[in-house]
Amino acid sequence: MNISDFLTAADVRTDAVAGDKQQLLQELARQAGGKLDVQPDRILSELLKREELGSTGMGGGVAIPHARFPQVEKPFGMLARLKRPIDFDAVDGNPVDLVFLLLVPETPGGVPLGALACITRKLRDPAVAAALRAARDGSAIYRVLTTP
Repeated sequence: MNISDFLTAADVRTDAVAGDKQQLLQELARQAGGKLDVQPDRILSELLKREELGSTGMGGGVAIPHARFPQVEKPFGMLARLKRPIDFDAVDGNPVDLVFLLLVPETPGGVPLGALACITRKLRDPAVAAALRAARDGSAIYRVLTTP
């Protein structure tokens, strides 16, 4: 699986602004809901339930909030690069400035896990994270994420 299978250049946000984790997840849910025909409140609720299990802030300034939905037929992603980092209860305690929202089908294993593993591998690479932070626009961010 490739990131381009579930992320389009149009779904990359640069200089996003959020006061806190809740506000960021609410805005991402609103944007994703419009694209997927899923109620934003439902998306937000599922994202918050997942966060209660443990933060999706994986360290290094990166978070991958994710949830499963029966209405989602294939994985859907959005990347937000924040103008100012926010507290995300990340495992390393550091604030987050790169957030990849991933919504996947409710099917077990396979595709949902493949999508999550794909983006996790990419964002754990410090060189990739640095390139995302240095990218001048959404197109450049998309190229960084989709180049093997």
